[in-house]
Amino acid sequence: MAKDFLLEVGVEEIPDWMIPDGLAALTEAVRPLLPEGEILWSEATPRRLALRAHGVAQREADRVELVQGPAKGAPEAAVAGFAKKQGVEVSALEVRTIGRAEKYVYEKQIPGRSTQELLAEGLPKAILGIPWPKTMLWPAKGGARFIRPIRWILCLLGEDVVPFTVNGIAAGNETWGHRQLGKIHVPVTIASYEAKLRENFVLLRAAERRAKIVAELPAGVKADAALLETLTYITEYPTAITGSFAEEYLQLPAEVLVTVMRYHQKYFSVEKQAGQLAPQFVAVMNTASDPEGLVRHGNERVLRARFNDARFFYEVDQQKPLASRVEALKNVTFQAQLGSYWEKTQRVVALTKELGGGPDAVRAAELAKTDLTTEMVKEFTELQGIVGGIYARAQGEAEGVAQAIYDHYRPNSMEDAIPATAAGQLLSLADKVDTLRGCFRIGLIPSGSKDPFALRRAAQGIVRILAEGELKLGLGQLAGEDRKLHEFLLDRVGYYFQEIRGYAYDEVKAVLAAGSDDLPDVEARLAAVKAIRSSENFEALAAGFKRIRKILDGDFDPAGQHIDESLLEAGPEQELYAQLRRVKAAVAGTSYGERLALMATLRTAVDAFFDKVLVNAPDPRVRANRLTLLFDLKAEFSGIADFSEIVPKAQENLTS
Repeated sequence: MAKDFLLEVGVEEIPDWMIPDGLAALTEAVRPLLPEGEILWSEATPRRLALRAHGVAQREADRVELVQGPAKGAPEAAVAGFAKKQGVEVSALEVRTIGRAEKYVYEKQIPGRSTQELLAEGLPKAILGIPWPKTMLWPAKGGARFIRPIRWILCLLGEDVVPFTVNGIAAGNETWGHRQLGKIHVPVTIASYEAKLRENFVLLRAAERRAKIVAELPAGVKADAALLETLTYITEYPTAITGSFAEEYLQLPAEVLVTVMRYHQKYFSVEKQAGQLAPQFVAVMNTASDPEGLVRHGNERVLRARFNDARFFYEVDQQKPLASRVEALKNVTFQAQLGSYWEKTQRVVALTKELGGGPDAVRAAELAKTDLTTEMVKEFTELQGIVGGIYARAQGEAEGVAQAIYDHYRPNSMEDAIPATAAGQLLSLADKVDTLRGCFRIGLIPSGSKDPFALRRAAQGIVRILAEGELKLGLGQLAGEDRKLHEFLLDRVGYYFQEIRGYAYDEVKAVLAAGSDDLPDVEARLAAVKAIRSSENFEALAAGFKRIRKILDGDFDPAGQHIDESLLEAGPEQELYAQLRRVKAAVAGTSYGERLALMATLRTAVDAFFDKVLVNAPDPRVRANRLTLLFDLKAEFSGIADFSEIVPKAQENLTS
C-alpha cells in the first residue's frame, strides 16, 4: 500500500538568497529515496525546508544484478571460486558473451529494501549534502557542517516517524511555529501539517506569502520584483505597514533616498506620480499586526537617521568638485596587478579617444570613477556611478557628461537598460573593455562558475551595447589582439542571440560563421534566416549547401578559377548556371530577406544538378569548372550565413 511522505528540516534563519537553490538541491537528493513516489511540492521559509510526496511504495522493487566472473576458458578452480563467492554451485552459473569475450556470469537476485530503511540511511546524507555557498561548523569541532544550526526535524512516512538523526537531532512528528507568535513542539500528521503551521502563524507556501505582501501594498508603491522576493523569503508571516518621513528629505536626490530605503532597510518606496517620490515608505514585518504603531515608529526613526547621514554626506561631498578628486584615485586600488583607479582612468580615457569618443565622452571618462572617493559612495556602494552623474550635474558639468557618468556601469543585468546616450554607451564600453583586456592579460579568465571580477557580465554588457546601441564599432576592434578575449566575447554573442533574443542555436551558428563583427548586422541576418526558414524550399536548399561544403572541402583551390561556359553540359548544369546568373543580377540593393527569398528559388535547379550531373568528372577541366560553379553558388550567399550549419527539422527531432 502506497503512503504519503513529509520532511521538514527546521533551522535558524537561512539567508534569503540561498533558500531557493538549497530547497531545490534537497528535493533532488530526496527524490531517489522515494520508490514510485511523486513529490507534490517543496516549500521553504527562513526557518524550514519542507517537501511532501505522494504514492510512495513501502519497499523498493527487487532487482537483478549481473555479476561477471572469469573467462569461459579459465581454470576450474577459478570458476569454482567465483561460484563460492556468490554462494551458489557452479551449475548455477551461465556463460554469456560480454563485449568480445565469453564469461561466466551469475544473475544475483537482490531483494528490495524497505522504504523506511532507505530513508533512514539516505536522508542524513541528503540533508547534510545540500551545497550551500557557505556553511558553519555545528555544534562544535567535529560536528556537521550546515548553513545554520538544525533545531528540529519532522519526518513522516504515512503515520510513522522515519528514525534517523542529524548531529544529535532526532527526527520526530513535531514542527515549530512562528518564532514570536507560534508554539514549539507542535505534533502534526501529514494531513494536518499546513493547517497547524497556519494556526501558529507560519505561511508555508512562498506564493501565499508573496501574494499577501502584494495585497497589502498601498497604491503608488514602486514595483520591485527583487525586493518582493527577498521579503518573501525573510518572513514567515509577512505584514506590510506604511510609514512616513519629513518632506524636507525629498530635497536629496531620489536615487539616494530609494537606495537607503531599498538596500539598507528593505523598504518599498512610494511615488506620488511616475518618477516623483512621496514622503512615505512601506516596510514588511514578520508579525501579524502593529496595533500601537511601535514597529512603524521604530522604522521611521531608523530611516530618519539614515536620511540624516545621507544628507550630511551629500553636503560634505559638494565641498570638493569631482575634477579635484581625480588625483585621489591614485590611492584607490582597482586590482593589485592592474594598478589604481587613477591608472584605470588614464587607460579608459585613451580607449575612449581611440574608439572615437567626442568631448562629452572623454570628459566623462576623466571623471567617471571619482565618486569612489566620496563619502556618499563609501557609505552606499550601490550608488557608484549614479552619484558621479548626480554630482556632475549639480556641479555644472555638461548634461551629456553627467548622463554618461550616471549610466556608465549599465547594463548591470539582462533586464537593465543600456546607457541612454552615445557618450554613455562609449564610456561603458571603454570601461568594460579595459577591465576585460587587463584581466585577460594577467590570466584572470573566468573558468566554470568562478568569475570574481564579473567578467561574463561585463562581456554581456558589451554585446548588448553593440547590438542595441547606436555605435558603429566592431567586436574585433574591442578585443584587440587577444584571441582568447575575442573567443570569450563571441561566446557571449552566441548566448545573447540564442538565449535572450530567441534565435535557434543552428541559426546563430550559421550566421556567426559568416561574420560576427557587426552585431546589428548579425541580428538583421538572423531575422532574415529565421523568417525564410519555414519556407518549403529553404531547408532542402540548406542541405544542398551542406553537400556543396563537403565537396569543396577537398583539394579544390578557387583562386584564379572562372566558369568556362563552353564546358557547361546542356541540361541541369547549364540551367543552374543560368539561374545563378539571374539571382546575382536580381539581388543588387535588396535586403537580406529578399536575397534569401531569391536564393530559395534555386532549390529545384540545385536538386536537379546533384541528381543528374557528376561533379567529379573524369576530365579535369570539366571537374574544375563544375567545382567553380558550386563555389560561386556558395559564395553568393556566404556573407549572410553558412547554410551548411542549418540542421533540418527532421534531424532536430531525431536528436532531441
